Amino acid sequence: MSISIIVEGKNDRSRLRRLLKPEVDILCTFGTLNTVKLETLRKQVGDSEVYLYMDNDSSGKKIRGVLRDAFPDAEHIYTRRGYAGVEGTPDEYSITQLEKAGLEEFIIYPDPSPF
Repeated sequence: MSISIIVEGKNDRSRLRRLLKPEVDILCTFGTLNTVKLETLRKQVGDSEVYLYMDNDSSGKKIRGVLRDAFPDAEHIYTRRGYAGVEGTPDEYSITQLEKAGLEEFIIYPDPSPF
């Protein structure tokens, strides 16, 4: 099963890339969505299982709404209000959300602290 996670920007992608195995595609909207960009995302996703991980702000909610229509079977991953978007979400919280989405097998867990 192939996995694609759609995020808003390259900083979001970089943050998630550290937490996920390379076989997970992390695609960006770059904050804009139009017909061409949606079609490009559809082609990139192909038959993959799609997850949406957007910022919890007005822009992120707007993008999530458009993507919800474009990918009605997508799973939704949420960051907590108050975090500075996906890129500002602590790794531990993102890992918890990825686990809730059933993506444990793709997570690169940090080494446990020696404390």
